[in-house]
Amino acid sequence: MSKTKVLIAGAGPTGLTLALWLTRLGVPVRIFDKAAAPGETSRALAVQARTLEFHRQVGIVDDVLAAGVKLERLTVHTPAGVAARLPLSDFGRGISPYSFAFALPQDIHERVLITHLERAGVEVERSTELVAFQDKGDAVIATLSKNGRTETVNAAYLAGCDGARSTVRHGLNIGFPGGTYEQAFYVADVKGTGEISRNGMDTTISTYGFAIVMPVRQSGSVRLIGIVPKAHEADDTITFEAIRADVERDTGVKVDEVNWFSTYRVHHRVAERFRVGRVFLCGDAGHIHSPAGGQGMNTGMGDAVNLAWKLAAVVQGRADPRLLDSYEPERIAFARKLIESTDTAFRFITSRSRLIGLFRRYLMPKILNIALHTSFGSRAFFGVISQAAIQYRAGPISSGTAGKVSGGDRLPYVPTPGSDNFEPLRSLDWQVHVYGEVNAEFRAMLASTGIPVHAFAWSDVAAKAGLQRDAAYLVRPDGHVALASPVQEAASFQRYLAGLAIRPRTAERAPYRVPGTMHSLA
Repeated sequence: MSKTKVLIAGAGPTGLTLALWLTRLGVPVRIFDKAAAPGETSRALAVQARTLEFHRQVGIVDDVLAAGVKLERLTVHTPAGVAARLPLSDFGRGISPYSFAFALPQDIHERVLITHLERAGVEVERSTELVAFQDKGDAVIATLSKNGRTETVNAAYLAGCDGARSTVRHGLNIGFPGGTYEQAFYVADVKGTGEISRNGMDTTISTYGFAIVMPVRQSGSVRLIGIVPKAHEADDTITFEAIRADVERDTGVKVDEVNWFSTYRVHHRVAERFRVGRVFLCGDAGHIHSPAGGQGMNTGMGDAVNLAWKLAAVVQGRADPRLLDSYEPERIAFARKLIESTDTAFRFITSRSRLIGLFRRYLMPKILNIALHTSFGSRAFFGVISQAAIQYRAGPISSGTAGKVSGGDRLPYVPTPGSDNFEPLRSLDWQVHVYGEVNAEFRAMLASTGIPVHAFAWSDVAAKAGLQRDAAYLVRPDGHVALASPVQEAASFQRYLAGLAIRPRTAERAPYRVPGTMHSLA
């Protein structure tokens, strides 16, 4: 019987992210997948800014950015012509270091994650299935099967990152309520010609549907996504040639070569639980969404990050096991909220109502054009789409408010000369941020915790971000604020840390210095 700390079922983007974060945090993992090889096709394209911020924390963001395409604009077409051109190259300025829209096919994204995982000494175990598992209270005993041979694994925890048909979810007998949209969709990677925006996304809106054209690879192929024409929805097999004329008309692309084509139906479901004992659900195993807004894959990777630092702290004895109780309420609340919003958006953009269709075709482009050309409108849109607005204020480990920032909020982004306040987050550890002057007594009293204090010079940028001058913010390893205090009162921080028995990864460390900031060690 082999031993491991965390056993991960499923090696898609969610499982790979969980494995990479845990490995960076020093936790032994095993990750397996029933597929014989990584996927070579994919539907998920959008990589949101919040995901890129997480990638920066574990040192892979440069490789991810090099593999994909920054989207500079969204062009909205109607049958009458171009209705709007919306800027995407910097529409999140001041909110994130990754203020642009970004496209990277899921299969390439997975390859980047796999490469970094392998460099860290972890290989995905392929053609391996989870046959059975049992939570014994102090460990999970799992039976794996590969090439007809079985193996028993003793793990501290099991994470089900094994997709919509999750064996782990079925094994836990967790309900997966929701439904399936009536429309069928097509997705294709093609080479062709037409009015395609270079480094942009083209959307065609008609009275009865929509279609999207996006750059896929740096080689120049494009991704086409749209609704299968109603006349072919009931076909047993839908081929590209059967709907070619409709696709070319709706997308404005004359297709010369089809690299990949598929049709699918879209589901919307959220599992009733994300955790039972020592077993957790992440990604599509726990929630599946419409493709509206490109949220699904990014949400799964967000699950993985949320769970990873908590598992690492508990496994390594740096936090009370009660810390893990916060995973489900934080992530299931967001998944449910996301389902509601994407469901509303999806039903609107796919509705076959003539009245809604006319609104989509004539009024919606004008409204978008006005809204997204204003600073307020573009920032609000970016906050939602990028997942930078995700907050856990109602969560069990969030506390306090200072300025406009509350416990549970993502730490606001503050550029500084030569760097920014996100740079210390690379430590993947707890830290305290002060924007202004650090009180000597506060610093001295926090010394026993071993948690570093990062003091940043007060600035108009920090004020605009909603931070309060000289307030103190306890920041979690995932970059969310745990405790926000308008005053530097060490006792409240000590009570918070003691309540969850939190200790930093390294109690003894040198001061962490970032250009343009003032740093000291508690």
